[in-house]
Formats: sequence, structure tokens, C-alpha cells
Amino acid sequence: MFQRIINACVRVVQRYLPEPFIFAILLTFLAALLAMPICHQTPLEVMEHWGNGVWGLLAFAMQMALVLVCGSTLAAAPVIKKGISRLAGIPKTPAGAIALVTGVSAVACWLNWGFGLIVGVIFAKEIARKLSGVDYRLLIASAYSGFVVWHAGLSGSIPLTMATPGEALTKATNGILTEPVPVTQTILDPHNLVMVALTIAAIVVVNALMHPHPEKVVAIDPALLAEEQPQPDIVPSTPAEKLENSRILNWLVAILGLGYLIVKIGFRGGSLDLNSVIMLFLFVGVILHGTPLAYVRAFTKAASGAAGIILQFPFYAGIMGIITGIGHSGICFGTVISNACISISNPTTYPLLTFLCAAVLNMFVPSGGGHWAIQAPIMFAAGANLGVDPGLTGTAIAWGDAWTNLIQPFWAIPALAIAKLNAKDIMGFCLIDLVVSGLIICGGLLVWAL
Repeated sequence: MFQRIINACVRVVQRYLPEPFIFAILLTFLAALLAMPICHQTPLEVMEHWGNGVWGLLAFAMQMALVLVCGSTLAAAPVIKKGISRLAGIPKTPAGAIALVTGVSAVACWLNWGFGLIVGVIFAKEIARKLSGVDYRLLIASAYSGFVVWHAGLSGSIPLTMATPGEALTKATNGILTEPVPVTQTILDPHNLVMVALTIAAIVVVNALMHPHPEKVVAIDPALLAEEQPQPDIVPSTPAEKLENSRILNWLVAILGLGYLIVKIGFRGGSLDLNSVIMLFLFVGVILHGTPLAYVRAFTKAASGAAGIILQFPFYAGIMGIITGIGHSGICFGTVISNACISISNPTTYPLLTFLCAAVLNMFVPSGGGHWAIQAPIMFAAGANLGVDPGLTGTAIAWGDAWTNLIQPFWAIPALAIAKLNAKDIMGFCLIDLVVSGLIICGGLLVWAL
């Protein structure tokens, strides 16, 4: 019965899910068509809202691209790749391989989404090279399914934004948050950590159970996964080549960057915000690659994985412009959605409904920065009126932002590029993970609110 459900999900997704860029275009027109009757806006107003929003997330898009590329470059460091190769030799059965890929990817995504996403796919490919009889589609889907805990982890943009002091925080929340909310009340809160642990355990089990029968397995020829051979080492002869291959220079710049972080966070009371996470992975990667030239080469290769994000972010920013735009009617589409959630809430159900509201919005704006811009001014004020802790409100938004990424193909683009698959190849499996993880998250938020 379970396999029949899985096969049905896979068939539906294969038939109806378009390429991620097409998906973004279709969502643009859907948002526009909904905004006109709901918000009583004219086509001209909606078009202007879209155009005004297209470039509204440039800074955040750059941060997201750097998180991905720096995380990918770190994952490509020789010591990391050797560890992955050894780890890939552990599983002896297809189900065990699926379970291990899921667990490794999820933990790595909790640490850093870009690092985890790429490590998970590299690990899955390594297992596909070494173990026969394992379904390649499910391997990659399992690597991506760990992404569901991203925003509840150390690189979650919403919790890290909440932990960043400054006028921007107060302005974004309409004066509700005048002081930063530490990560101990969001990411590292015991309730959140339990939800993360239960979600990871559940998808590990479910993904292993989803492995098809041997006659249904879609495997891949290991030869197709062969990587480019590394360039041979060249003995530096010129002053320029000696600088490019200088380990001393590498260590000096890494000490500068990591030393700054130690002073900022350890001695100046700074927070582990999004920029700090990017800097941490940047300079740890610099150290692990050994020389400046080796890091540049790895970074350049990793940058191609960010192409989809760079292309599609303006379109999703445009959708955000439609959702946040206010026409002559004075009605905002995002406000309508959020107010609908608030109108049926009480202190216990508010976090759950906030989560569901964020999950719906994530289909149109798969960006933590976009969610923050849309929901922060409304949801924190409503939460404060109901007596809901702001850490819980922010965490609920963050989980909603992460949850529907399982069926929103935007963030799967880098993983799919590495795996050489299409979104429709993995999203059928991810749909099952969506249901299972959703039950855990909903239950966890209700318990947290009690």
C-alpha cells in the first residue's frame, strides 16, 4: 500500500511539475491574478508592484548566493571529500544507504544549509558509485529532504535576523522588537531542538521505507558520475605563482577573518547572524583548501550552482512586490493572508497557524528575507497582542519557510545541477516527506505554545 502511494506521487509529479524557472513564472501570474480581485487592484497597479519589487532582494540574494557557494566550496575541500568517501563505504544495503544519506544531509543542513545541501548530494553520488542496487532518484531526494530543518538551524535567516541588533529589526517588526532575540530562544530552544531531532528521525525512517523493490529501482551507471581529475600540482617558479600557492598567506587571511569573528562574538557581544555564518564557512574553507589558488578554483566551480538562485531571485522578489504592494484600495495581499490567519487564532493555535501561513507564502516567495518583509510587521504585533513569545512566533515562521521547500523546487536547483537530475525526478518522494514532517512540526508547535 505504501509503495502504491509513493508510486502515485512520483507519477503525478513527473507529469505536472515543470522546470523550476517555469514554476516561478507561473507563480508570478498566479499571484497577479489573485491580487487583483482580492485586493481590488488594477492590472497596471499589479504590474507596477511586480516591477518595483524585482530588485528588492538584491542584498539578500547576494547573501544567499554566498551561503551556498561558500558552503559548497567548504564541502569540496579535500579533507571533507575524503571523509565523505570513507563514510560512503559504510552502508551495505540500499535502505541503509538511504537512511545514512538522509541523516548526514539533515544534520549538515542544520549546521549550514548551503554546506548541507551540497554535502548531501556529493555523499549520495559517492554512495551511488560504490553501492549497486540503490535507487538514484531516492538517494538525491533523501539528500534534499534534510533541507526541511534548514531554517530551524544555525544558518536559518529568520532566527539570525532576529538575533541581529539594530534599527532594521525594530522597523521590520513595527516597533515590537526593540532588542534582538537571542538564538537560545529560537534555534537553540529545547522545544525547537526536539522538533528538529524528531523530524530528522522520521524522514530517515520514511525515506528508507520508500526504497522501491529491486525490479523498480532506477539506478545509474557509476561511470556517469565520474568527476574531473584534479589539476596536477605545479612547482611555483615566479613570485606570482609563489603567492598563489602560499600556505602562509592562506593562514594569515584566515586568521584575520576568524579572529574578527572571535572578537565580535566572544568579546564584543555580537550575535551569530547571517553574515557571521558566511564569514565562518568562508575562512574555514580557505584553511581546508590549503592555498589561495586552490580555494579560488573550488569557489569558481561551486559558483555555477548558484546560477538558478541568481536567475530566479528577481522573479520571486517581483512576486513579493505583488504580495506586499498596496494600491488605491489600501489593501495588501500579504496582509490579507496574514490577517486571515490571525482572525482565527488564539494563544495556543497562533504559532501553528503562523506556520501554515508561512508555508503557503513560501510557495510564492521561497526566501527567508521575503517572509520577513511580509510577515514580520504583522505577525509579531499580533503575537504580542496574544501574549505569544516572539521567539516562538519567529520560529513558527522559519519552520513554515522551510517546510514547503520540500515541494518548492527553487532551492533544489543546485543539488539537481550536481546530481544531473530534474526536479520532477525527486519531488514525488519529497511529497511524502512533506506530509510526515508536517505532522511533527504542527504537533511540536502546539506543545510549545501550551
